[in-house]
Amino acid sequence: MLISPEFKIYLIKEFQRLKKEENEKLSLGWDVKRMLTKINYKIHTDAIKESIILPSKLLAGEILETYANEADVLNKALFGVTAAEWKSENRNKKGNMRDYADVAQLVCLANLESLNAEFIKNKLTQKDRLVKLNEIAIWQMRSLLNNISVDRLE
Repeated sequence: MLISPEFKIYLIKEFQRLKKEENEKLSLGWDVKRMLTKINYKIHTDAIKESIILPSKLLAGEILETYANEADVLNKALFGVTAAEWKSENRNKKGNMRDYADVAQLVCLANLESLNAEFIKNKLTQKDRLVKLNEIAIWQMRSLLNNISVDRLE
């Protein structure tokens, strides 16, 4: 059962290389899913820009606040908290709540972004959009959590 020191070192290095490769593949898969919601967020922000933010009516700070408020509509609908509330509860974590979302949540978030863009374009109030988006998020999460295809993405 004795092995040479050279072979032992080789085994350790090979194991470390395989674990590193495995972690990179897992990270890449999650990054791709997170990137999809970031890309889809452009649809959402364009709807805000075209339907809520009217040129020359808001100052730069007010524009940023509007985008943040609309992002929080999605956060409240899906996660139940605003970005500030989540950050306050998770001071030790880097990034934001979306960085810690699972695959089902990211899929649902991408869907909610598109739906909210349509709701904005149709001039629904923020309160009405939040209620509708929350109902949709609950329904979609139930469906996604029982979906074998989502499990495969994990």
